[in-house]
Amino acid sequence: MKFRYGARTKDSELQVGYIEAATKDGASNMLAGHGLYILSLEPVEEKKWYGSFGALFNRVRRKDIVIFTRQLATMLEAKISLHDSLTALYYQTSNLVLRETVFEIATDIDAGLSFSQALSKHPHIFFEFYVNLIQSAEVTGRIEEAMNILADFLEKELVIRSRVKSALIYPVFVITLAFIVGGVLVALVFPQIAEIFEEAEVQLPLITRFFLGLGFFINKWWFAILIFIAVLALVIADYLRTEEGKAVLDEIVLNTPLLGAFFRKVYVSRFAEVASVLIRGGIPIAQAIEIGGHTVGSALYREVLHEIAESVRRGELLSQAFARYDRYFPIIVGQMVAVGEHTGKIDEVFIRIGNFYTREIEALVANLIELIQPVLMIFIGIVVALLFASILFPIYNLIQVIQ
Repeated sequence: MKFRYGARTKDSELQVGYIEAATKDGASNMLAGHGLYILSLEPVEEKKWYGSFGALFNRVRRKDIVIFTRQLATMLEAKISLHDSLTALYYQTSNLVLRETVFEIATDIDAGLSFSQALSKHPHIFFEFYVNLIQSAEVTGRIEEAMNILADFLEKELVIRSRVKSALIYPVFVITLAFIVGGVLVALVFPQIAEIFEEAEVQLPLITRFFLGLGFFINKWWFAILIFIAVLALVIADYLRTEEGKAVLDEIVLNTPLLGAFFRKVYVSRFAEVASVLIRGGIPIAQAIEIGGHTVGSALYREVLHEIAESVRRGELLSQAFARYDRYFPIIVGQMVAVGEHTGKIDEVFIRIGNFYTREIEALVANLIELIQPVLMIFIGIVVALLFASILFPIYNLIQVIQ
């Protein structure tokens, strides 16, 4: 078996690594024989061939990070040392990826790294905003306060994400199901009905001929169609991972009626929340704006916020910089920031902006949920009507021929 260990030498130097032994006691004896004082010794599970599939279901979700942050904030607030808090969380964390990460963070801190430096080694889990706030708190000595601020922010963001996802899951499911059912009818049912109409020499309407032709095409070329769809999906996914692809997708989304207005509110709310937390944590305004741009989730907004941050560094007022980008930030944002500049309370202004647009998002999501159901009913009704019409019209003509 392989074991992961953390130990100190006689000179108090930290050593971290792996050792192979038949049992845990055997590994402990081997380390002791080399003059090492064992700090931790844990077995490492060997990766199976299906490990990559398991990783898909064991990834670090945002909810896992929220729970970790809140628990760590509570422990630090109770005056438990950072090392002891991380050790306790290591044993309490159920997510294997996050558990491994917590162990590595604790080991790096024992090796002399700061908390923010240890976190920065895991950028896919602890994003830039998270690390920068901790780094600032280390300078001021307010890590407990920073962790509480982070926990509050992440919990609030998780609620908004959950509501948005809940609003989108139902329509996506219904539309997908409608296309699947329609595809089965067109590909399997229609070709069989066509033989009956051909024998009776019934004249088929245009809509029936269209669906019959589509059904024969799918039956003949279904394998090629699947390959084409798979290749097209891979090409599009690869393109959307590029900066140009992300910008194009953002442009399409922001120019889409209703959807564009919704995502503008989401991006502005998310940016304001992040900026308020960073400024309260002692991060300079220009840096807070730039970091906020990286956490918004939009390539276009990231570029715009980078330009705004550069303008602030050149001495321009933040409110004036926002006013130049009124397509991305409503006029009210610049006006409220101008008030914050006069009062010296920019962080409070961003909190108010975030709260305002959060309420806007909640109201819009509620309206969308109410609007989606009748729209879906109309959409499904049209699809069903077309499919039934393409079958009923030829049947009616067949009856006329028989009579």
